[in-house]
Amino acid sequence: MSDSAFDLSCPLPLRHDTIQMAHGGGGRIMRELLEQLMLPAFGNAVLDARHDAAVLTLGGARVAFTTDTFVVQPRFFPGGDIGELAIYGTVNDLAMGGATPQFLSCALILEESFPIEELRRVLASMRAAADRCGVAIVTGDTKVVDKGHGDGLFINTAGIGLVPEGVDVAPRRVMPGDAVLVSGDLGRHGVAVMSVREGLAFEVPVQSDCGPVHHLAAALIHGGIDVHCLRDPTRGGLASVLNEIATDAKVAIEAVERDIPVDEGVAAACEILGLDPYYVACEGRMVAFVPVGQAEQALALLRTLPEGRGAAIIGQVKEGPAGAVMLRTRMGTQRLLDLLSGEQLPRIC
Repeated sequence: MSDSAFDLSCPLPLRHDTIQMAHGGGGRIMRELLEQLMLPAFGNAVLDARHDAAVLTLGGARVAFTTDTFVVQPRFFPGGDIGELAIYGTVNDLAMGGATPQFLSCALILEESFPIEELRRVLASMRAAADRCGVAIVTGDTKVVDKGHGDGLFINTAGIGLVPEGVDVAPRRVMPGDAVLVSGDLGRHGVAVMSVREGLAFEVPVQSDCGPVHHLAAALIHGGIDVHCLRDPTRGGLASVLNEIATDAKVAIEAVERDIPVDEGVAAACEILGLDPYYVACEGRMVAFVPVGQAEQALALLRTLPEGRGAAIIGQVKEGPAGAVMLRTRMGTQRLLDLLSGEQLPRIC
């Protein structure tokens, strides 16, 4: 759930000699923290690949490895909860590296006096989500912090998966002429969380898209598609993903507004709340970069699965200028989709 194998679940802006809390982080702030602190401190060839999961070779096997921390507030939201989110988020990050997810870890940070029944409910959600994904939780840790110092419950999960021979899914493979696809409509998760947090009631309730996308990734890879890159549009939504890939691959990307699927309820909620749906987080969607000649075949494969029924081809990779992301609007004009300095919505994962 990041623009790098080094995941920043709550990235913070650098100001003077201290780190200050931003509204959610992500976007430009995350890139700056990654570039200025994390990569100089830990940079290596694997980390420098800047993907959602690190792909390693161990004993002759290609293994994807990822980790993430979940701090969403509220913990229960329409369409999911923090437990499901922790499992699906880690499974999805492994899938974005072209891997078949296998095993997860689970670490819990619990605040003193956290209700046991609520914890039992979260753990049951995690088990059900893991069963749905075909993965096992095989190790973990638990810490209890003083009351007032933990905000109830934080969850960290790490995961490993196997990457098939010949599969090379990474930002560096994105090239001019690639088509850009999304697996479904955008912005559901952020709007669903916001509706509960702010006590808002929309005419048509918005359900989070919280769910796994590993079957979608596998359908493309095993369906003969030369998948260049995959990314799940979590913090910062579609716009942030496109900016990250354009910057890392040194290409330009043009997206077409009329082709980007946004549910009417999400669009209406975003209009009321003053949000841009292209920057609102998803937790069960995938962005794929494939050769333009295979775009229609890839679209057909995605639409064979329930999670991909709303898939669409939304744009194309261009020669340059490097790092630029443009949106061709319904009016035929062009609009720059830049990175935000912070996310529109805090604490959505």
